[in-house]
Parts: sequence; structure tokens; C-alpha cells
Amino acid sequence: MSKQSHLSRRSFIKTSAMLSAGAVLAACAPAPAPSAPAAEATSAPGAAAPAAGAPTELWFEVAEEAMNPLGLEPGVPVEGIFFEGGYGRAYIDHAADIFRALHPENEMTVAGIQRVGEQLRPRFIGGNPPDVIDNSGADNLDTAALVAEDQLADLAPLMAAAALDTPGATFAETLFTGSQANGVYDGKQLVLNIAYTVFGIWNSQTLFDEKGWTFPTTWDEMLALCETIKADGMNPWTYQGRYPQYMVFGVLVPLIYKVAGPQALIDIDNLEDGAWTKPEVLQAVTMVSELATNEYIMPGTEGLTHTEAQAEWLNGNAVFIPCGTWLENEMKELTPENFNMVVHPTPGLADGAGANEAIYANSGEIYFVPSAAANVIGGMEFMRCMLSKDSAKYFAENVSSLMPVTGGTEGVDVSSGMSSALAAVEAAGENIFTYRYEDWYTDLGFETRDRMGDLLTLRITPEQFVEAVQAKADEIKANPDIPKYTRS
Repeated sequence: MSKQSHLSRRSFIKTSAMLSAGAVLAACAPAPAPSAPAAEATSAPGAAAPAAGAPTELWFEVAEEAMNPLGLEPGVPVEGIFFEGGYGRAYIDHAADIFRALHPENEMTVAGIQRVGEQLRPRFIGGNPPDVIDNSGADNLDTAALVAEDQLADLAPLMAAAALDTPGATFAETLFTGSQANGVYDGKQLVLNIAYTVFGIWNSQTLFDEKGWTFPTTWDEMLALCETIKADGMNPWTYQGRYPQYMVFGVLVPLIYKVAGPQALIDIDNLEDGAWTKPEVLQAVTMVSELATNEYIMPGTEGLTHTEAQAEWLNGNAVFIPCGTWLENEMKELTPENFNMVVHPTPGLADGAGANEAIYANSGEIYFVPSAAANVIGGMEFMRCMLSKDSAKYFAENVSSLMPVTGGTEGVDVSSGMSSALAAVEAAGENIFTYRYEDWYTDLGFETRDRMGDLLTLRITPEQFVEAVQAKADEIKANPDIPKYTRS
């Protein structure tokens, strides 16, 4: 478990040494792609030079003032390294093609990798990080620690620059209102979110139509439907087993909002004393535990990876699964024909403090530009291409997900999952919520993840869950080396 104090060179070296020692113990496991050496090479495993057939001219119009508003120096190469996960990498290559057509004199290399932290820590230690990074997936870099060490570039020039393909607008003005708020630290935009994700509970609409079922609007209705499903010989639920954080953001956090109201999540984020042990929060945790105590979870779930559990769900071995809107693209090769996956808000209480139609939606898949990068302007310019209207349309059509870009779905035929997500957001209206503690305090996110795994396998009680998580929150609050953040 990582510490969240300072990401100093000494801390990085210590972490890297521990990782090296751990690699010996993991010798029987498939080896990860090798990390780039700390003091050399600006490329990385999987890096791609411009393809032979890459477009040499832009296929959409760009105003003269939007051609190079950041002043990218011709001839200077740009390197991007990106987490290649549920969204794939085709959208990254598409953005790179936009960049190459816009700046043919600048070489743009991209790499899709796994375990971003493991591979890029040596690059930060060596003082030669890539120019732009997608810091997502398992074992990513500790963003809060990077912020504390001034390792991330202030993106103010990018936010004020002319948008690529929205005439008369700045880059910032083309992004959904509030979509980049969780990338602001001490008033500076240090992180950008490139995907607008809707989180909830997924099911096959085809199955529901065949069975005559209706998605529940309250948790009591959910439990009643689970009984019906169980009587029909099916498993009501599965989740991403070895990654129980899916049940945190997919079920627990929405239940806290709906049982206790929005202030409860704000108090949790702000490390308010006793925020986790409030009776309403305990009630929400207890509601989650009912899935386990009533044996509604598919046996063997806890041992599965996220894609294995999702495959079991697609094969009809469970009816419900929590996830975000990357699910469709991540599982498109295994999705049966006419499955018609859809997402719904997590149902709450008939008389809860938070609206039942409320849904957790935010921008994620975080990108940033290291302050020590060789070409900071190049990294920002790639982000201007990535979050363009053309790129957003490609993302919607080919990844079945949303970028937080105004006009990003114009003229695009959307999938069943995206259509249901858009409908849920529209129905929620002003009742769209988010939370920040996992971004701000990595160890608190680890604690809720691990205790959720214990809760769903009946190794701990709801009371023990909230006590353990509150203890971790108290520990973080008392540590003067951990920067603190607040929201209202």
C-alpha cells in the first residue's frame, strides 16, 4: 500500500527498489513489459511512429488562429504514454493522427501500456518523463503525490488556447461545465479528464424483456427482484471479484448519497470527524452487505478478474453487475448478439435523503503533462487534439463512450449502453453527484476497496467496515505530511 506523503526522488527510489524485489517473488507470473530506462530513451514499449498511411492533411476545417495557438516549436518530437484498458487505444491513435496532420514537422509517438506506475516511476526518477500521460488502470501513479511534489504542469495555457474545431471558443469553453473540476488543485488545472463516465448497475434489456422484469427503483424492490431471479435458477449479482472497488463506486457511494444525502459524501471527502460512522452511512453499508448475506452474489465471484466476471455476466451467469460506461467497449468482443446492455442508477430508499433518480457521473481517465517533460507544449497540444469535437465523435462512435466535449455526439448513432446512460443523466437533471476522497487520499481508497472485499465475502460486518475505514480516514487527517483538500 502506497504512502501518500511526498513523491520525492528518495521516495521514488525506495518504491522502485521494493518493486524490483517484488518482481523476484513474482517470477512465475507473466512478465510485464519492461520499463523504459531511467536515464535514456524517450520511447516506451508499444510506441508507434506515424503509420505509413497516416493522413497528411486534416479532414476537417481549422481556423487560422486555431492552428498553433500554443506556439509548438516545429521539429521537436512529442511522446505520449497511455494506459491501454477498457477504452482500447484506437482513439489515442486517432488523436495522434490529428496531431500529425496538424503538425507534420513534429514526430508524435504513442505507446499503450499496462501498470503505468510500475513502468513510469523510473522515468520520473530519471528526470525524463513522457510529454503526456494517461494515468489510469491498476498500479497507476499517485496523482496526489505528484501534485504535492510539483511534478505536474499547470495547464492554464491550454485551457485559454483556441479550441481546435469549435470556432470562436477557447479549449476550456468546449468542455462540459464542471467536467474538469476534480483536476483542479489549489486553483490550478493540473489534470484533464477525457471520458465522461456514467456509473451504475448494468443488465441485459433483452433478458428483462423476455422475463417481464422491470428494473427496481428502490433497494427493497431490488432485493425482491433478486429473490425472483434466484427462484428462477439464476444468480442475481456478480462483481469484478479481485477488484471490489467496483462495488464501492457502483453501489456503496450511490447508496450513501441516496440514504444520507449529498452532504454525507462531502463530509467523507473533507475528512470530517465521524463521517464514516454516521448511522446513515452504516445503513448504506448494511444494504450492500445484504447482497452477500442473502446469497445473491454468484459463487466464486471473489476470485475472478474484472473481465472474467464481466464475461460470466455476459454469458448469463448473473443478472446484475456494477460498472462505468467503458463496459461496452471493454467487452465488445465477447458480447452476445442482441444482448442490449443498459445501465441504471443504483436504487435507494423510498424516503431517502438523496433523490432516487440521482446518478454518479463524472469525468475520468485522467491525463496530465509532467512539468519536467522535454516538450510540455507538445503534451498540451496533444491534449487539444484529444479533446476536440472530431476526436469526441470518434470516441462516441468507436468506443461507445462520451468525451466531455460539447457537440461530441452530433450525428453519431449511439449504442444501447450509451443511450441508456444519456437517458439516465437526463432523468437525473441536477441530481448528478461525484466524490473525491479516492483522488485526494489514495490510501483511503485502498482501505474502502479492501474492506469492501471483506464485506462481500462475509469476513467482516458492516460495523467493522465503517470502523476500519473511519480509522484510516482519521490516520490520514492526523498526518501533517499529507496535503488536505476540501470541497463544498
